[in-house]
Amino acid sequence: MPKAVVCRELGPPERLQLENFASVPLKPGEVRVAIRAAGINFPDILMAAGEYQLKPPLPFTPGSEAAGDVVEVNDAAGVAVGDKVIVKMRFGAYCDETVAVPSQLVPVPSTFDYAEGATFLAAHGTAYHALIDRGRIQPGEVLLVHGAGGGVGLAAVEIGKLLGATVIAAASSEEKLAIAKARGADHLVLYAREPFRDAVKRLTDGRGADVVFDPVGGEVFENSMRCINWGARILVVGFTGGIGLARTNLLMIKGASVLGVRAGEAVRKNPALGEVRFKALSEWAEAGRVRPNISHRLPLEDYAKAMRLLIERKAIGRVALITG
Repeated sequence: MPKAVVCRELGPPERLQLENFASVPLKPGEVRVAIRAAGINFPDILMAAGEYQLKPPLPFTPGSEAAGDVVEVNDAAGVAVGDKVIVKMRFGAYCDETVAVPSQLVPVPSTFDYAEGATFLAAHGTAYHALIDRGRIQPGEVLLVHGAGGGVGLAAVEIGKLLGATVIAAASSEEKLAIAKARGADHLVLYAREPFRDAVKRLTDGRGADVVFDPVGGEVFENSMRCINWGARILVVGFTGGIGLARTNLLMIKGASVLGVRAGEAVRKNPALGEVRFKALSEWAEAGRVRPNISHRLPLEDYAKAMRLLIERKAIGRVALITG
C-alpha cells in the first residue's frame, strides 16, 4: 500500500505519522503519479504547527512540491503514462503516490533527477517572482541576498547573477558562503564576522543595496533598511527569524519600498505569470544555468529528521525526501 506522512495533531514534526492509505479510483481528467521525491519547505513546518496562513483541515499531508512518474491517466489531455513530472500542490506531497490534474504538472527538466525536480519550483519560482515581478531588478544593480545558504537564498543568488546584478551573499557559516560563491555571488558576508549593514556599505562605497532579498525577517529586516540605496526595494520573502518592524522614517528618507513576495498566490491570482516563470526557469535549467543544491536526501520515513534540518538551519540549499 502507498504511504503518506499525516498530520493529525498540530505541532512539531515529531507529531506527524507515517501511515498506509488506500489508492482511490481516478475520476475523468485525473492522473496518478508515483512520487519519487518530495521537497521540504519551511511553510510545510509552519503548516504542520498551525502557524501558516493556510490551515488545512485535519488530517492532512504536508508538502507542496514533488516529482515522479505518471502511472495512470483517466481521460486527461496532454499527459501520458511514463511522463516524468513535477507536481505542484498546496499540501499533500510527503507521500509515495498522489492524484493530480494536468494543470498541477510540469515536466522535470531533462538535466535534473527526481530530487532536483522536487526541490526546484518553490525556491527558484519564489526567487524569480521576487526579483523580476516584484523587485524589477536591473543589470548593474546591487542585490543583497540574506540567508544565502538556504534553498531560496541560493536560488536568488543564481537568478540575480543571470539578470546581471552584483550579488552580495550573506549567511551564517563559511560553508554556506562557499556554496553561494560557487553559485555566482560576487561578495560574501559572514553574519558573525561584522554587522552586515557595515559590510554592505563598505562593499558599495557607502551607497547601499538597490534590492534586498530577505527570507529571514526580524533584526535582519530592520537592519537592512540601514544599508540601502536611494529607491531601494526590500523584498519580504519570509520571516524565519521573526517578524521585523518597518521604520517608515528610514523608508521615506531613502525613497524605498517594502514589497511582499507570495509566488504561489501570485500565480493563483494570475495564472499567466506561472507560465512565463516556468518557461524561463525551465530554459535556464536545460542550459545548466540553475540547479537546486541538495545537501540532504533522506527516505520518506525520516521526514521528522528532514524537517529538523531546516528548523535547526543545518541544510545548505534544499532537503529532499526520497520515496520508493
